[in-house]
Amino acid sequence: MCFAVGVRIDFRGSAEPTLGVEWEFALVDKSTRDLSNTAPDLFAVAAERLADPGRLHKELLRNTVEVVTGVCGTVDEAVRDLRATLETVVPVADELGVDLFGAGTHPFASWSAQQLTAGHRYEELINRTQWWGRQMLIWGVHVHVGMPEQERVMPVLSSLLNYFPHLQALSASSPIWAGTDTGYASNRALMFQQLPTAGLPFQFETWAEFEGFAHDSLVTGVIEELSEIRWDVRPATHLGTLENRVCDGMSDLDELAALVALMHCLVVDLDTRLAAGETLPTMPPWHVQENKWRTARYGLDAIIILDAASNERLVTDDLDDLLERLVPVAERLGCERELRSVADIPRRGASYQRQRAVAAETGGDLVAVVDSVVRELRDGLERPAQ
Repeated sequence: MCFAVGVRIDFRGSAEPTLGVEWEFALVDKSTRDLSNTAPDLFAVAAERLADPGRLHKELLRNTVEVVTGVCGTVDEAVRDLRATLETVVPVADELGVDLFGAGTHPFASWSAQQLTAGHRYEELINRTQWWGRQMLIWGVHVHVGMPEQERVMPVLSSLLNYFPHLQALSASSPIWAGTDTGYASNRALMFQQLPTAGLPFQFETWAEFEGFAHDSLVTGVIEELSEIRWDVRPATHLGTLENRVCDGMSDLDELAALVALMHCLVVDLDTRLAAGETLPTMPPWHVQENKWRTARYGLDAIIILDAASNERLVTDDLDDLLERLVPVAERLGCERELRSVADIPRRGASYQRQRAVAAETGGDLVAVVDSVVRELRDGLERPAQ
């Protein structure tokens, strides 16, 4: 395959496997539980109370806020950073009559009632994507892991896709859309990939191939800047990180810590093995694509494809072995406790399962579903930091 040349992209490598987390929340009205377009009001008040107002970011819609960390060395540091910001933001939201809602989608909100955040970038996105863009009532968690070498980024990215289904199944939290149970664990995963530069990444073998892709995309107007490449896993070149955007929105600090630990360990493990001379395992794109669909549909009950030889296994059975294999990496990174707590998610039930259970117990009351998701975040903040 021939790739165009003409753009150079420098990856500013990170000497240490640092962490950064971006946690998106919807704002919901305390009485109606519908989405609330009050993010500008929340930003205005929170900015005066936060030690670093940069810990709170705007997003496409005025119903959304994003809580971000600084550059962290460990999972514990990242979670403490997020907790500190939320302990300021949640009381501000209370004063405004709204709650933070951490899930991949809202169960009954209408896209037509949502307001766009002011800014050229967002206006252009909607102008281009039209109906699909206006449908993007979705929220996720993004985890950055620092990588030292530009030439190792694409091989690690491609191999990381083998674990896409594990991350998607564990975090799936978007089963109900516009008042209807979709039958999917993660409807967000399938909604988001409708945008022209979103979805699964291409599996490039070299950095030069990625540069060729970026050149073609810029020249043909697919993107105006690199940040508009919205892949599920992508290099963040200006930060020197590999950014994992697979996970649905989350409602619980402990679950977030567990999945951040899993993502940290996976990237560091793969990069260490590659640096030692190992050829990392990958799968054909059609297997990766099928795994994404299976776990979006079936969540923790998905039977996933494991390798290029087309072997298959229940995702939770494979997860047990994966966690044990990563324990030495977690010990080195100081997150063994958080990694082991990943196994608690299937035992408790993932968010999509918990939401469905509330709906079943209340005769389909979707306000009760929103209540339950909001309560999980508050309960997590009330628990003492470990």
